[in-house]
Amino acid sequence: MSLWAWLALIVFFVIAEACTVVLVSIWFACGSFVGLILAALHAPWWLQIIGALIVSGVLIYFTRPIAMKHFNRNRVKTNVSTLAGSQAIVTEEIDNLRATGQVIVNGQEWSARNMAEGEVIPEGAIVTIEKVKGVTLQVKFTAPAK
Repeated sequence: MSLWAWLALIVFFVIAEACTVVLVSIWFACGSFVGLILAALHAPWWLQIIGALIVSGVLIYFTRPIAMKHFNRNRVKTNVSTLAGSQAIVTEEIDNLRATGQVIVNGQEWSARNMAEGEVIPEGAIVTIEKVKGVTLQVKFTAPAK
C-alpha cells in the first residue's frame, strides 16, 4: 500500500475516534501508523497489513481495558444506578401474578416486582432493591409491615 493510503487511514481512524469516543478506532490509527512505517521501509503490502492488524489487536487487547478504567474513573452514577441495595417501603401489594406493586424509595414512587416468583409482599413491608429493569424495580422481601 502507499504512504498516502496509510496516512488517509490514520486520519480516518482519528476522526472516527473523535466522533465516537469509544476507544476502539484510536488503536487502529496506531496500527495504521505501523503500516505507514512498514510502507516507508518498502515492505510488501501484505506485511504492512498484517503488521497493522497485529499491532491494532495487541493494543486493543492489552491497553483498552486500562484506558477505559482511567477514563471512567470520574464518571458519576445516575440516581437509578444507585438504587440497587437501597431499601424501599411497599405502598401497593407486590404480586407478580397480578402484575401489581408499588414502592416508595427516596421520595419517589416506582413500580416493583418480586425477585421470588409466587411470593406476595404486603403493603407496608420493607424490601431491598436488587436491580432496576427498565422502569421497574426488582425487589426482595426484607422486613414485615410495622
